[in-house]
Amino acid sequence: MDALPLPLASFEFCFQTETPNGLLAYSGSAWRGALGWSLKRTVCVIRHTSCPDCLLYRNCVYPYLFETPPPPDSDKMRKYTAAPHPFVLRIEPGQHGEDYRLGLILIGRAVQQFPYFVHALREAGRQGIGSQRRPFELVRVLQAHDPQGSDWSTVYQPEQPLAQIETAIPPVPPVPEWLTVEILTPLRIKRHNHLVTPARFRFADLYVTLLRRISLLRYFHTYHPLEADFAGLNQRAADVQHHEPRLHWSDWTRYSSRQETTLDMGGILGSFTLQGRDITEFWPSLWLGQFIHAGKGVTLGLGRYRVKPASLPNQTAA
Repeated sequence: MDALPLPLASFEFCFQTETPNGLLAYSGSAWRGALGWSLKRTVCVIRHTSCPDCLLYRNCVYPYLFETPPPPDSDKMRKYTAAPHPFVLRIEPGQHGEDYRLGLILIGRAVQQFPYFVHALREAGRQGIGSQRRPFELVRVLQAHDPQGSDWSTVYQPEQPLAQIETAIPPVPPVPEWLTVEILTPLRIKRHNHLVTPARFRFADLYVTLLRRISLLRYFHTYHPLEADFAGLNQRAADVQHHEPRLHWSDWTRYSSRQETTLDMGGILGSFTLQGRDITEFWPSLWLGQFIHAGKGVTLGLGRYRVKPASLPNQTAA
């Protein structure tokens, strides 16, 4: 696989609110819905017309970010109505006090639309989030300058101009001898059109999903399509064994106002361990996946995981 991964930009939107703990742990659905409504209200100039019927459909910020139709001359996903969206919301559950932080990852060309996200999230917070419409006031936006998020700078404050926004390609560190993958928000993936349960989970399930996601994000949102031996990589990933799985299923549902129904969004949580020498060729994708998430519901914050060095399996419990 070629060495050029995805250019990304990582932000934290800092809000003040009186009751942040009134939101659900997986409040990404509420934030995404409010963001979409606010963005469409901001940019739409032809009212009472569905996006696909609009003259500006292929040139408007809202459909690019929230509907992401494949171009008419696309070589990929020509039979699909939507390609992967170029952003991820990152929710930190259990926040208390007056400060509330909402993470945002922008991918590829979507970084150019950052001012729209600032305006739309500011207005969405003022309108109120969640079923009880709790107000959130945006007080600053921070950008991370390293993958671990230890170095941040302020890029926006009210009544001040936006600072220069930069993209970065997350550097891939050497693969550890042993590593643990911790799944932090429900991972919802399928194999042969069936949901993968904790008992059926294999490393290849995660890797195949990641490789496809990276390939499509590169194709639709950068100028550098991914060149790789997809069939060979997927086949070799099937031989990788994971160790000490501590996985369980987390049920979660959300209400879709567009579909007017409740959707099941449950997925896998927990952790498992890998031996570094078994995943050397898969390591860059696994590392990158920490930032772009995997599986279904990624724009809501689902499918988030992190990797960290681990002890030998028989020493992990010590």
